[in-house]
Amino acid sequence: MIIQFASTMRKLRRDESGVTVIEFGFVAPVLCLLLMGMFDLGFQAYAQTNLSGAMQEAARKSALEPTVITTNQLDAEVTEAIHAVVPSAQVSFERKNYETFDDIDKPEDFTDNNGNGICDNNEPFEDLNGNLNWDQDRGRNGLGGARDAVLYTASASFDRVFPLYGFIDIPSTATISASTVLRNQPYDEQTDRQPVVGYCT
Repeated sequence: MIIQFASTMRKLRRDESGVTVIEFGFVAPVLCLLLMGMFDLGFQAYAQTNLSGAMQEAARKSALEPTVITTNQLDAEVTEAIHAVVPSAQVSFERKNYETFDDIDKPEDFTDNNGNGICDNNEPFEDLNGNLNWDQDRGRNGLGGARDAVLYTASASFDRVFPLYGFIDIPSTATISASTVLRNQPYDEQTDRQPVVGYCT
């Protein structure tokens, strides 16, 4: 009886059947997470490409002269393009206008009296956007007027398609955005932007 038991145990030690299932049990969760991550990133990249293409098309249409499309129509077409990929996406738009293309993403000029690179200590600055504060971006909100350069940005937020956020610490919603620069049609003379002198606190 003891000899038979010992023989059975030796056979069990040598038996490797079922090892693959156990190994797969260890690997499967990691593999699933990697696949979900790849699918999630791939879907976001596809949605981003779609949004960027819609913005480029909006820029092309707005460049036609005379203007044949309104800002509301532009917004609607971009929204339709992203909804074709993500029907539940919340789409928002922002427009900032500048006197020239060179002004985009530039701060308001100030006199750096103390040389610390920061507008402070009652240093004077040119308030180009009229909000009485020194800003890193000199653009004014809105569409602007004739001949102004407009930074047109669309953002879309949507629930992640794959539940990756349930396993790792990432938000349950994804946000993508794209920007393009438009030029308002020269239907009138461009308004001269006279800066108001302000003082940094």
